[in-house]
Amino acid sequence: MRKLRLNLTLMLPLLILCLLTGASRPLAAKNRPEVTGGKDRTLSPYFVVLSDDPEKDALPLKSTRADVKIAGVAAAVKITQVYKNHGKKALEAIYVFPASSRAAVHAMRMTVGQRIIEAQIMERHQARETYEAAKKAGQTTSLLEQQRPNVFQMNVANILPGDEVKVELNYMELLEPEDNVYEFVLPTVVGPRYSNLAAQGAPDTEQWVQNPYLHQGQAPPYTYGLSLEVLSALPVVQLASPSHEVEVKYSGKTAAQVKVKDETVAGNKDFVLRYALAGKKIETGLLLHPGRDENFFLLMMEPPARVKQDSVVPREYIFIVDVSGSMHGFPLEVSKALMKDIITGLKPQDFINVLLFESGSAALSETGSLPANEANKQQALAFINARPGGGGTEILKALQRALALPRTPKASRIVVVATDGYVRVEPQAFELIRQSLGEANLFPFGIGTAVNRHLIEGMARAGLGEPFMVLNPAEAPKQSARFRQYIDSPVLTQIKVSFEGFDAYEVEPLALPDLFAQRPLTLLGKYRGSPSGAIVVRGRTAAGAYERRIQVAPGQASADNSALRLLWARHRIMRLADLNRLKEADARVKEVTALGLKYSLMTAYTSFVAVDKVKRADGQVVTVKQPLPLPEGVSDLAVGGRGQMIRKAKTGPWGGASYQMALEAAPASPATLPPPGKKTGATAVPGAKVIIKIQVARIQGNLEKAKVQQALEAKGPQLTKCLEAAIKSGSKLPPEIILSFTIGPDGQVTGEKVVQTALGHQPLEKCLSQAVRAIQFPGPGPQAAQVTVKLVLATN
Repeated sequence: MRKLRLNLTLMLPLLILCLLTGASRPLAAKNRPEVTGGKDRTLSPYFVVLSDDPEKDALPLKSTRADVKIAGVAAAVKITQVYKNHGKKALEAIYVFPASSRAAVHAMRMTVGQRIIEAQIMERHQARETYEAAKKAGQTTSLLEQQRPNVFQMNVANILPGDEVKVELNYMELLEPEDNVYEFVLPTVVGPRYSNLAAQGAPDTEQWVQNPYLHQGQAPPYTYGLSLEVLSALPVVQLASPSHEVEVKYSGKTAAQVKVKDETVAGNKDFVLRYALAGKKIETGLLLHPGRDENFFLLMMEPPARVKQDSVVPREYIFIVDVSGSMHGFPLEVSKALMKDIITGLKPQDFINVLLFESGSAALSETGSLPANEANKQQALAFINARPGGGGTEILKALQRALALPRTPKASRIVVVATDGYVRVEPQAFELIRQSLGEANLFPFGIGTAVNRHLIEGMARAGLGEPFMVLNPAEAPKQSARFRQYIDSPVLTQIKVSFEGFDAYEVEPLALPDLFAQRPLTLLGKYRGSPSGAIVVRGRTAAGAYERRIQVAPGQASADNSALRLLWARHRIMRLADLNRLKEADARVKEVTALGLKYSLMTAYTSFVAVDKVKRADGQVVTVKQPLPLPEGVSDLAVGGRGQMIRKAKTGPWGGASYQMALEAAPASPATLPPPGKKTGATAVPGAKVIIKIQVARIQGNLEKAKVQQALEAKGPQLTKCLEAAIKSGSKLPPEIILSFTIGPDGQVTGEKVVQTALGHQPLEKCLSQAVRAIQFPGPGPQAAQVTVKLVLATN
């Protein structure tokens, strides 16, 4: 391999070795190179370096799958993870994975051979001590911990060579329809989190941020399966997924089974399913569960019809837009399209200001918001469009600065945040919004295929607004239309609930915010004695006062509603946890812990642990952190540092096989954003010549890396021409393009997709695919080989 000349002022020698040679190493955390050195190293995610030796890369996670049953307003989910040890030493596997931010995780079990071990719920520290003792004693053991309400960590220790260990966990969540449409979301991958927290001395709840990732476009080394069943009392209609291609089979009008067509792409983005019920009906009413010690109720009340506001209220819009490295490419382009749609629709009497942020921030107007005339709207859009995406994600500083901008007198302030949410400071963000928002509403937009929904939903709760998720470009106009509808005419405001003759207590939530979305008003609580009386809901619509009475009767009680106790406990834990982030009040910590132990629920302070009583090993294990794929559409700039090719250093046999690269250590911390004209990556420049470096990142199969490299470099001129044509057409390309393809026994490329990076440029993808398919590779023998190649590019 040709040597690269690198300017690496902050890198460790081991990192230089890995970058230059692709040196193989085990995935044990203690062996991984760090981006920055010494005690100032931060909790940054990092790229895993894999070899061609399965003995060294003993990745234990074999498969994960989700089995979902939706009945009425509740979804029951079973996640099954299978771990397999292909190596020769006992392993400890660490796997970070997501779930719904509303998930009530209530059970876990481990299967070792023919033995099934039910996990026990314990206080977090006690569960960790139990796990470590069992690991040391040579017993197979598993530990499930909550790192965030939507991020969990599974540890499985003493997986012996040849072992297959299965771990199952169960959770439930409540589904609330909006505009008569139900939506179920299954997160499948945890996106990389930006952190400026020092690694040294960081608490265990933050260590998960330091996780290995694959490069953009690389498929996960495990399979992901999904099956889903919908059962309803009314006919199910309009069932579809905006995120995946699915196969739907109906067994009658009220039941349907759903499977993902291509499960190879199921594990790198959120799975979203939407459906409606015939006649535009939704599940509403009162459910009661008479328990042994406690009785529970759930009220889902159909909202009043939306009434258009007669008066026109001037509004001041503050747009806070994330332009960090993780937003580079597809997510930022979606954000720009969303901002264009919203800003274009602002009214002449409105006002506008924009704050862009990454490691630093920049405001459109420091002196106050501007009138939303055509000139200022175009100026705002140009300000947003000038940013390519790069740097860290300092969201707290950005929120602080944006919320402190001067207010426009006599205007209602609306704050809009667009981000993927890849940060670890959710609690601090919620607290900052509560303390600084004032008389305003905050509406966060989650941008991307696997956003941090805990942050997006939590910011909406703290800001008394509504969360929006924009999965792809087609969703942007739909979500902006929803946003405008919410702002123009809230459904119900000043909501108050009272109980007449119904002895309700410990009701969640304590107070109901204004209802913007056309969704049911939901209450969960407990009640004493025989159910009777009424629940009375009062509020105001644009047409005036509103009142609704819901009668309570013993016939509404059923033992089949046992899930209500878990759903109530989860909602109460969520509210207490939101309040308990910056200063851990002992009373609230004790209350959350007690709720977790009483209702057997995962919380920040309670964990599940399973221990096989049979001693099977000597307690000596190799610890492996399971690498995660980057979410679809997220570039390599989301992980560690950011690379910027700065000039051509030496000409190769086909016009630029090597170059000088300057790496900026993460997290980058400039005081402000670069000026609007500053650009990175490969852009359209008159007479620009593309400089690329071909790197064979990984081969799975019987092929020599050197021979694959030689075959690709022979096709270098054609690959370069493809890229030059794209740049001359005015396209903005990422610094790296990932190619992933299968070489059949005859040495020819097979399969449909070659380009894995989300370019959004069909001619370029077609050109690169044709160039690769025209290459005659050496045959890998009777079995096909999987090859991942990275094209690193720049212009001179």
